[in-house]
Amino acid sequence: MRRGHRPVLAVPEMFRPKIEPLGIGFAPVRPEQDPTNTRLIAMIYDLKHGTETGLREFLFPSLRQSYEDLLAAVCAEGGADLLVTGELAYAGPLVAEKTGIPWVSYVLAPFSWFSAYDPPVLPPYPALARMQEYFPPLGHVVALFARLVTRKWTQPVYALRRELGLPRGKDPIFDAKHSGRLALALYSGVMGTPQPDWPPSAKITGFAFYDGSGDEGELPPHLAAFLQDGPPPLVYTLGSAAVMNAGDFYEQSAQAAELLDRRAVLLVGADDRNLPTRRLPNTVCVARYAPYSKIFPRASVLIHHGGIGTTAQALRSGRPMLVMPYSHDQPDNARRVRQLGVAEVLPRNRYKAEAAAQLIEKLLAGNQYVTRAAAAAAKIAEENGTAAACDALESAVRAR
Repeated sequence: MRRGHRPVLAVPEMFRPKIEPLGIGFAPVRPEQDPTNTRLIAMIYDLKHGTETGLREFLFPSLRQSYEDLLAAVCAEGGADLLVTGELAYAGPLVAEKTGIPWVSYVLAPFSWFSAYDPPVLPPYPALARMQEYFPPLGHVVALFARLVTRKWTQPVYALRRELGLPRGKDPIFDAKHSGRLALALYSGVMGTPQPDWPPSAKITGFAFYDGSGDEGELPPHLAAFLQDGPPPLVYTLGSAAVMNAGDFYEQSAQAAELLDRRAVLLVGADDRNLPTRRLPNTVCVARYAPYSKIFPRASVLIHHGGIGTTAQALRSGRPMLVMPYSHDQPDNARRVRQLGVAEVLPRNRYKAEAAAQLIEKLLAGNQYVTRAAAAAAKIAEENGTAAACDALESAVRAR
């Protein structure tokens, strides 16, 4: 946020076409992202090593460039009066510490707190989460274990801090990413509640929904016609990133819909490799994109990867879901919606048409999933995450 000017988003160049038409200032920050690099996407979304790959091979090698770009954005045009960063913007705390600018952090999912009292599912070690259900104190061991596993990953952060004349500081992955001034949790309380080991500055706001603008906010005409032409369909999607590493998800999904004799929508993204190879019946509609707020409430069941943005829209719609998580926070999000009683979970390596069809049939068979999904949606409807976050940010600015 810049003094006397419009807010500025400092993000990779690929987002410029989406940001500038909204009248929001834009500043490019490296590393640049190539949405067509499906090999890198596959590596980053690998269940076992995806998080380590994303940090050690993508973000941390460009940390100095990220710092330089963000510093330039903060200092431009008379300087900013508040810096707001997400947890993967590892240059943010460094810029704030070096310049003294007031700084606020945010996380998008409960996974990001790594609480010992509400421990997350660690993607490479899902068995730990199952053990925690029977022995809750194990959460403290899991928290220590996560720090041990990642202790060498953050050496580039510590090296840059030394170069900048800053003290070693807190662990960048677990502690330093949270601002002591204000640490926003931009998700609904139905996903998780405050824990004793959260920083005192933490505040749950609710989900901050954005439904697109212009053509992005409308259904494609052929999809709108399909929805009008019959009962609520199954809707399959892999969000905005996992869709670039879809594998045979859409092929298996189309087969599952046929096994169930159900109408279905496949949201396949821009990659033609996601298109099913065989001829589909007219009960299956394929679309590149659709705004979730327009299509999810019109579905019977939502089948997705468990990304927090997709999960938020699914909860908001009040529809039951089948989650096929990849990595990062997705297995943890999947566990949480299953515990809410609104979803079933199918691991990615077991996602085949027959297995998916069985779980979808289970979701459709009784009213309990629909009832609980509607109850979660009602709670989310009472929240206004965007307004709550803006109010908190304004208070942070006034308190500087």
